[in-house]
Amino acid sequence: MNQYYLLGRSGLRVSRLALGTMNFGVDGFHAAYGRTEEEAEPIFRRYLEAGGNLIDTADFYTAGESERILGRLIDRAGARDRLVLTSKATNTTDPTDPNASGNGRKHIVRAVEASLRRLGTDYLDLHLLHTWDRITPVEEVVHTLDDLVRAGKIRYAGLSDVPAWYAARAQSYAEAHGLAPMITVQLPYSLVTRDIEAEYVSMAQTLGMGLTAWSPIGGGLLSGKYRRTGEGMSGTGRLTSPDAPGREINPRDWRVIEVLEGVAADLGRSMAQVAINWVATQPAVASVVIGASNPEQLDSNLGALDFEIPADARRRLDEASAPQLGMPYGMFTPQYQSWVVSPGLGIGDKPAGYAPPVFNGATRPTG
Repeated sequence: MNQYYLLGRSGLRVSRLALGTMNFGVDGFHAAYGRTEEEAEPIFRRYLEAGGNLIDTADFYTAGESERILGRLIDRAGARDRLVLTSKATNTTDPTDPNASGNGRKHIVRAVEASLRRLGTDYLDLHLLHTWDRITPVEEVVHTLDDLVRAGKIRYAGLSDVPAWYAARAQSYAEAHGLAPMITVQLPYSLVTRDIEAEYVSMAQTLGMGLTAWSPIGGGLLSGKYRRTGEGMSGTGRLTSPDAPGREINPRDWRVIEVLEGVAADLGRSMAQVAINWVATQPAVASVVIGASNPEQLDSNLGALDFEIPADARRRLDEASAPQLGMPYGMFTPQYQSWVVSPGLGIGDKPAGYAPPVFNGATRPTG
């Protein structure tokens, strides 16, 4: 798995598959499917042995236990310098304190300092807003993240689960004022959740933010563990547990599952591997966050980039999972655009060699 991409418009090299640690720990919101430190360590070790370097956690995961466990695992492995350690903050850590949540300066600075203590490190390689709080001005957020970079507490800044306009505003404001840029936006992306394609992909490509994708197998729906029955769905896992959040599985989802199952069988791969591969090879995606309940499951997921999806198989997957684009997004398809630009007049974009490529305001070095 020794494949690394630059994350957005930065020099930070990250594994194409990131290790998600939301299930490291048995406390808090994610405790139902959590793993003890003894169970998490072989998963962590296996990821490092495979050459992975991007670790994803958050202060909210298992009530902070994920960060504490990771801190001890990283220390025992002596791997801090080689890792790109990522954490996130927005969600409340104290329901009695109005400033213990959200994206205001007071909370974000305090949250980063608390994450550093739990992780046992002096800095985070990457810090993300966990989600949009709908309240804090984006300018305050960008200045706060820039201050944390200048203070050496974080190396890079990014966003997670925010509206496209918010991410674009944050990046444009940072560029205009010489502040630390947003190098990534982390978003849900899978064959059954392609909503981000309406705006985020082109936004990321245009503004220099590499996408990191979470839930590439649709919360387990694309794992092959579930089957359609007359009563709904059968299988053993989070989606059929009594405390499952109740995601409605619609006919389109089942169509995607059937096509994915066929493609996986043709390729001699698991459904999860094909689903992860599809996400990882989509435009603007720098890295895909994968999780695992045990080392064997991690090994299988790590094999997701060991093959290519043939063009015909990709076409089948694309067609089965094609999102319904509402207006005005439906107007931006190639079919509709033929009304806007007259192809018979030879109007199009400049050829590749028309001008030197531009990278972050300067010519990208070649050779």
